[in-house]
Amino acid sequence: QVQLVESGGGLVQAGGSLRLSCTASGSIFRFNVVGWHRQAPGKQRESVAFITSGGITNYADSVKGRFTISRDNTKNTAYLQMNSLKPEDTAVYYCQLGASWGRGTQVTVSS
Repeated sequence: QVQLVESGGGLVQAGGSLRLSCTASGSIFRFNVVGWHRQAPGKQRESVAFITSGGITNYADSVKGRFTISRDNTKNTAYLQMNSLKPEDTAVYYCQLGASWGRGTQVTVSS
């Protein structure tokens, strides 16, 4: 089973930026879609962005124009660049690859 490790979360003021990373073990990373999801306290988990093995991307309406998903298959790593952060972006962010999920990284945006 693939293991995923997220990093890059933290506390940032509204309008600031963070870049999340997700590093995968194993050799299947390059062949699979990678997804970033988030879950805020008391809310359901929601999908934020996806990127295919070929680099096609898709975003939730709430983050379009502010977040950018990318991947480096040579490093088995996917990224989520988050700009113009808002307090409503506060959540635990999870990386997903196939049936595997990371443990999440906390993002807190202060107003």
